[in-house]
Amino acid sequence: MARRIGRLNEEIKKELSILIKNQIKDPRISEFVSITQVKATNDLRYAKIYISIYGNKEQQEATLLGLKSAGGYLRREIGKKIKLRYTPELLFEIDKSIEYGMHINSILKDINKTDEN
Repeated sequence: MARRIGRLNEEIKKELSILIKNQIKDPRISEFVSITQVKATNDLRYAKIYISIYGNKEQQEATLLGLKSAGGYLRREIGKKIKLRYTPELLFEIDKSIEYGMHINSILKDINKTDEN
């Protein structure tokens, strides 16, 4: 079951990336959006879509709003491309793991500088 959900997550990620890049014409959505991860629940009712957006806080919020408003369309299109009994409801979230990694990296650099002195 876990392997099936993993394959489904990757398929949703691939199809969503194509749809966002080629089909969505919302001006709020930044051109620099990438889907970092998809996590579908075991019952396939919901799928959390983690997105990384290059830009400032306002651009990130606007892109998130644009994607949420296009959620119904994206869900319907995924349902057409991937044959499932239920197409999961898409829940978009900004992925903060890249920012977190950069923060940890800067802390480690500071520690190395203090150790050298």
